[in-house]
Amino acid sequence: MHRLVVMITKTIRLLSRVSEILAGLLIASNLAVLLYGVAARYLAGRSPIWMDELSRFLIIGTVLLTAGVVWIRNEHMRINLLEQKLPPKWASALKLYQWLLTVVISAAFAWYSWHYAFSVGRFTTMGLGISRTWPMLSMPLGFFMLFLFAILRGPFERKDLQL
Repeated sequence: MHRLVVMITKTIRLLSRVSEILAGLLIASNLAVLLYGVAARYLAGRSPIWMDELSRFLIIGTVLLTAGVVWIRNEHMRINLLEQKLPPKWASALKLYQWLLTVVISAAFAWYSWHYAFSVGRFTTMGLGISRTWPMLSMPLGFFMLFLFAILRGPFERKDLQL
């Protein structure tokens, strides 16, 4: 059992680091795009039409990519007053319900968004002129990562799972 916990912990750490590095690269790219747009507006009087669109896609991708990391570390915004006021047995049942809901919804959203991303492939974006599939792939990736992190952590916070 201990070996399994160590393996799960290492997997979570690796996936967290990869997600954070990718999110950092997306944020840095977004900063570069925004600075370019500001400089172009200041120097040339107008910014490129694709700048706003690319910035929006980068922000959405960053949020979706880090959703699983934030969830597994319990750093997301939530109110757990009810969990604190309930008897331990009922609080555990509520936590199990929340976990099941997270697993089911993230899996369903990953599946549906995967199909949606490829269903819009024949359309192009207005500013960038690329297939809409590319920016839409951040949705199934983000929801799948949330699903994977939820499955790896399990329904209850564990003291032996050191992140």
